[in-house]
Amino acid sequence: MAPQEYNFDRYLSIRDVLIFQAGYYGLRGREVTERADMLLERFGLASKAKQEYTKLSGGMKRRLTLARALIHRPKLVILDEPTAGVDVELRIELWSLLRELNDDGLTIFLTTHYLEEAEALCKTIAIVRAGKIVAQQPTAELIARGSSLQDVFLELTRA
Repeated sequence: MAPQEYNFDRYLSIRDVLIFQAGYYGLRGREVTERADMLLERFGLASKAKQEYTKLSGGMKRRLTLARALIHRPKLVILDEPTAGVDVELRIELWSLLRELNDDGLTIFLTTHYLEEAEALCKTIAIVRAGKIVAQQPTAELIARGSSLQDVFLELTRA
């Protein structure tokens, strides 16, 4: 799981955040440190490995959140608005990474408020209102519904 908010231990280095997370899954030793180093490299964080997360930019914190979610090689990852608060360049970079991970066999459950993100990344979209699925279809079919979707989105945005 990769939450929207950052919840790292502020006293651990970025590398240790990943190693510590692996321990929750009973993983230890050289394989974990190698996996942590590989993820740091893949997410462009290798040069920051010994820093505390508080010294990272928002985009780097988002990358660390995703790397932490992947340290134990899950088959499914749940991402809560993974691109919230990041700039356009990083959003596109993260989209590319998520596509690559999905192509490698990782199932990704993604929550987003950005229709263009759902369109770009998702094979199936479900729209949830008050905890209930009000629409669920393959992305192309749901987008093709067009005007009937506006009613659903209007209901979702009411206060």
